[in-house]
Amino acid sequence: MYDWIKAFHVIAVIAWLAGMLYLPRLFVYHCAAERGSVQSETFKTMERRLLRVIINPAMIVTWLLGLWLAWHGPDSHYGWFASGWLQAKFALVLVLSALHGWCARWVRDFAIDRNQHSPKFYRIINEVPAILMAAIVILAVVKPF
Repeated sequence: MYDWIKAFHVIAVIAWLAGMLYLPRLFVYHCAAERGSVQSETFKTMERRLLRVIINPAMIVTWLLGLWLAWHGPDSHYGWFASGWLQAKFALVLVLSALHGWCARWVRDFAIDRNQHSPKFYRIINEVPAILMAAIVILAVVKPF
């Protein structure tokens, strides 16, 4: 059963990160759309649906299955929890979750035409999930400590 849970965890992670990589890119383009325009309203719909239908559920599944895997890991009586690599991974996943929360806030800001950031800001933010993803995958696969 462990391998099945791990497979579904990886699928959820892929969905979560795909959304987290795409949403800030939508924000970049949304910044260029005139407030109240058809284009702006289309971006609002895309952002809201991406967050609610893909990103939020994928994050929840990722967390639930990841915690199950950590508890049932083969490392010790307490699973992987005593492992340094998991503690570092957990910290990075918390950062990714915080970014998720900020993205949800920015979706709400765009929804009421109150975006306060530039396209450059969102271009920079767009890189953060990729950097976190690389570090998390290295920790999970290599288990360096």
